[in-house]
Amino acid sequence: MPHPIMFDDDDPVLARLRTLALALPEAVEKVSHGRPNFRCGKVFAVYGGGPKGSKTRHDTALLFIPDPGEKAALEQDDRFWVPAYYGPAGWLATDLSPDSDWAEVAELLDASFRQIAPKRAVARLSTEFTD
Repeated sequence: MPHPIMFDDDDPVLARLRTLALALPEAVEKVSHGRPNFRCGKVFAVYGGGPKGSKTRHDTALLFIPDPGEKAALEQDDRFWVPAYYGPAGWLATDLSPDSDWAEVAELLDASFRQIAPKRAVARLSTEFTD
């Protein structure tokens, strides 16, 4: 039995996140477990989820793989939380809104992408997105 869809395609927050995530080299979107997943071979971001140990849904959350050097600082920031299922693999999450700091969201996506993307895609990121 397929998972129910847990997002609205007309969601403006999702639209903004899509623009940022799909601008990364070779990034694609695929719905998995009822939620948009952004991948470049492997998943680097998920839209929507919930905190570990809770049944509360955060439908406009960004789940991502933090840069290892920044993870401890992010964990000390109240805006970030450990998501269910992804948390044991080191993922964090933050709630998004139209008023989110979208430059920060882009940085989080970039860091997550760089950890899973093939070297060729990361190399394209370094050349295509710095010009």
